[in-house]
Amino acid sequence: MTTLDSIDQRILRELRRDGRLSNLALSDRVGLSPSATLRRVQELERRGVIQGFRAVLDPHQVGRGYVVYVAVGLSEHGKAAQKTFEAAMQAAPEVVECHNIAGAFEYLLRVEARDLAAYKAFHTDVLGTVPAVRSITSYIVMESPKDERA
Repeated sequence: MTTLDSIDQRILRELRRDGRLSNLALSDRVGLSPSATLRRVQELERRGVIQGFRAVLDPHQVGRGYVVYVAVGLSEHGKAAQKTFEAAMQAAPEVVECHNIAGAFEYLLRVEARDLAAYKAFHTDVLGTVPAVRSITSYIVMESPKDERA
């Protein structure tokens, strides 16, 4: 784990809020000179703390406004079943997150689809065809009052 001082933490907080901040604006917000701020950001990138920058899209504008978290249980728990499942999820454009978790289910997915019909097609034609899938529990997102994913 990387040690971060309070200035690094402020830099990261500001970049999480707006990854397009200019170096000058960022330096104003964190109280450093532009050159010192740039050195810090470059060092955070070099150490792998900052792994990249992404655009945050409006899911409705891009036809992916129907968000579902899906808990998936497998009937087999070996490496081959996991690899098969993970490969199928990698190939599915609707799956934007796939997490192997501990608990009652093996996987938690974040699925984004156009609407209920598109999610049903994913549920049936993708999840329903993976051999080791034992159970599928869908949690439909109604609203997201807080979402800090970038």
